[in-house]
Amino acid sequence: MKPFLLATSQAVFFLLLIIGFTPMAHAQTATLFGKVTDKETPASPIEGVSVHVSGAPTGAGTDAKGAYSLTIPAGRDVLVEFSYIGMRTEVVTVRAKDGSRKQQNVRLEVAVNILDTAVVRAGRQSNEVNRQKIDLEALKSLPLPSSNVESAIGIFGLGARMTGGEMSAQYSVRGGNYDENLIYVNGFEIYRPLLVRSGQQEGLTFPNADLARSIAFSSGGFEAMYGDKMSSVLDIEYKVPTTFQGSIAGSILGASGHVEGSVRKKNDTTGIQRFRYLMGVRYKDTRYLLKALPQTGEYQPNFTDIQAAMSYDIGKRWKVDWIGNYNKGVYRLRPDSVKTTFGTLQNTLRLSIDYQGQEITDLTTAMTGLALTHARPDKGYFLKFLASAYQSEEQERFDVIGAYQLGVVSTQGSTAGQTVAVIGDGIDQRYGRNFLTSTVTNIEHRGGWEIRKGGRINPDSIFLNRKRSENSHYIKWGTRLQNEQITDRLKEWSRLDSAGYSLNWDTTQLNLKSVVKTQIGINSIRLNGYLQDTWTLVNPTAEWRINYGVRANYWNFTNEGFITPRAQISYKPLTTSKDITFRVAGGLYYQPAFYRELRDMQGNINNKLRSQKSAHIVAGLVYDFKWLNRPFRFITEAYYKQLWDQVPYEVDNVRLRYYATNSANGYATGLDMRLNGELVPGAESWINLSLLRTRESLDGVQHQALRENRITGAYEAYDSPDVPRPTDALASLNVYVQDYLPRNKNFKVHVNGSFMSGLPFGNPNNNIIFRNARRFDFYNRVDIGFSALAWDAKRHTNMQWLKHIRQIWASLEVYNLNNTPNTQSYSWVRTVLADQFAVNNRLTARLINARVRFEF
Repeated sequence: MKPFLLATSQAVFFLLLIIGFTPMAHAQTATLFGKVTDKETPASPIEGVSVHVSGAPTGAGTDAKGAYSLTIPAGRDVLVEFSYIGMRTEVVTVRAKDGSRKQQNVRLEVAVNILDTAVVRAGRQSNEVNRQKIDLEALKSLPLPSSNVESAIGIFGLGARMTGGEMSAQYSVRGGNYDENLIYVNGFEIYRPLLVRSGQQEGLTFPNADLARSIAFSSGGFEAMYGDKMSSVLDIEYKVPTTFQGSIAGSILGASGHVEGSVRKKNDTTGIQRFRYLMGVRYKDTRYLLKALPQTGEYQPNFTDIQAAMSYDIGKRWKVDWIGNYNKGVYRLRPDSVKTTFGTLQNTLRLSIDYQGQEITDLTTAMTGLALTHARPDKGYFLKFLASAYQSEEQERFDVIGAYQLGVVSTQGSTAGQTVAVIGDGIDQRYGRNFLTSTVTNIEHRGGWEIRKGGRINPDSIFLNRKRSENSHYIKWGTRLQNEQITDRLKEWSRLDSAGYSLNWDTTQLNLKSVVKTQIGINSIRLNGYLQDTWTLVNPTAEWRINYGVRANYWNFTNEGFITPRAQISYKPLTTSKDITFRVAGGLYYQPAFYRELRDMQGNINNKLRSQKSAHIVAGLVYDFKWLNRPFRFITEAYYKQLWDQVPYEVDNVRLRYYATNSANGYATGLDMRLNGELVPGAESWINLSLLRTRESLDGVQHQALRENRITGAYEAYDSPDVPRPTDALASLNVYVQDYLPRNKNFKVHVNGSFMSGLPFGNPNNNIIFRNARRFDFYNRVDIGFSALAWDAKRHTNMQWLKHIRQIWASLEVYNLNNTPNTQSYSWVRTVLADQFAVNNRLTARLINARVRFEF
């Protein structure tokens, strides 16, 4: 940790020096505006181009239409630089009169000596198969209590669902759980803490939206270059800064800030030998949010995250990148009491619990990664070498006693609303002292080589997919060696006392409900790699993109190895006026266990556990069209996933408790649809509808289900070949709408609605035969946000004291507008007659949050 903290402190000091010596702007100014397009295809605008005055701190960026507007010094010649990664930097000389507006349109051409090995052309439709681009601006404006990027994936992502509630970053994709999702930042795989039990304990996850340049999401059927998991890929690339800028934001729930920029040699306009820096700080305090929970108590959450990313071009063909992160989260709770009323009008019950004790969760994680890239676009190849290290230190300490009383509530007469009879009375005590340290280090090599028809190499298309590449192969490969060290000390027990009797009852001794006490140490090596080819074929009638490849994996802890094939095909007819693309993907997706799947509920490790296995087939289409002269896109995908050697698990709030055996088989099938477009010009909205059925069966178990007898009204048991998996949400609907005032586009409204069928669950003490036989209530939540542009430097050029602030946005958000009492989990309570009741643990009620954001 010391080298990481030293490097971070040096980076902070260096950035402060840069900020301190930033030159002041000239008093006389003019406005430069225009449009930036691709030189080869002038009708194609380029989004995200950096435009700034050479030697000055101010700058601007182009929007989705390639348009920009920049304040420049007036009355003299000014060098204005237009730069975008993967394109040649263009420098123009302009002169304008004080207070005037001058137009300057620019066309950029591809650079043949740039070092970045993967370029996403902003503003263009992606040619990637089975990948969805996430709108960054919409993500930042989304009114959600959680500030984590992953929280929005459950709303934005095709086939994704939020599973941990509004305080959690966990999401499920097409029947998989959160542990089945891959997350990458700048090419490095991201890991997360393992001991989190509830959404309240989740702090700040790794991805930082302020630093992101692009976010791509795949719901399944992804390429061989991505890792060995069964559900989805979230691929995030951070910015490559070219000009100094930053932001500061604050709300009732926390604060954030970031700074970015670059340093170059004097009079250098080539775009090489440049040092770039990007740094972000986030703080989160959910105390205000937690007050909206039914459980009262003293909450003390405190979450902090610091990140930095830097790069340096070593000449024309070598580049080095570094990324670092330090994340600290402490959650303290002294619970006081909770009171919940549930049941039906004819049988209304009330659970009251008084608590003593406290719980403390302390999570500290750090990650650092270094990448060295060598690129020869003129030869058509690149080579990349990566090394990274991740470490987490996790502690959970709890000693809580809950004295509960379950009573019958009167619904009639003078006693209406009062508890008239006690049917359950007891004590539930939980104790734990758990400590886990995990360290993951790896070294990796990746490469790419493009070969054109007849052996000719295209020096440009390794970075850009162009229609002139009529027949090309782009081969990618990679290999990674990874070491994992896990140290885990578990010591926890629970005691249940019902009506004065400790359960399980014994006349000779005091029995505890459960006891887990173990110490585990694992040191293992993984080796994996991939080889894939992307074959692009373009002719006058169609455009084909065929990606096929294999992955190989070996883990010495279980002594298991495997090879899995994957393929994706997209077909776009060019003889029709409709802009439509058909896609199909499939393959084998095996998931070797990480530590959590290896450990069963008693704390034992199964070193014979095999990989969970799935076979995917996905088919769909993308249709781009215009309605009311505005762009819209419709995406639909149907899929089927066959699952075997699965590791069954129980869901305890957001914690997954695995059986640590390959004892389940099943399937997931469904249909996902998405329509997005501009209901009003310049503001994108969308609607996602997903239908899902995912089932499983445990080996050697004859499952049973319940159905109602239409004559007697009683429930009868019958044999069932399979049962719902814990993620079996039959239908989900997500709607996001943006709008603004007709005469003032700077006043906007953002509405997000999430609706989902109830997830299945069962009695944790008997969830085998009648497995997941119950369902949560229907999830229903609407959040709304209002934002206003309180300050814009383009419109207030005469206020010198705010000249370094580009924009100030003020927002007011209302969470859970309809105040729906959604359920997160259930607690099981015994009556004096040994009956059990599932009692709802509710999510947050309606809350109002205020935010302000300064951009400079």
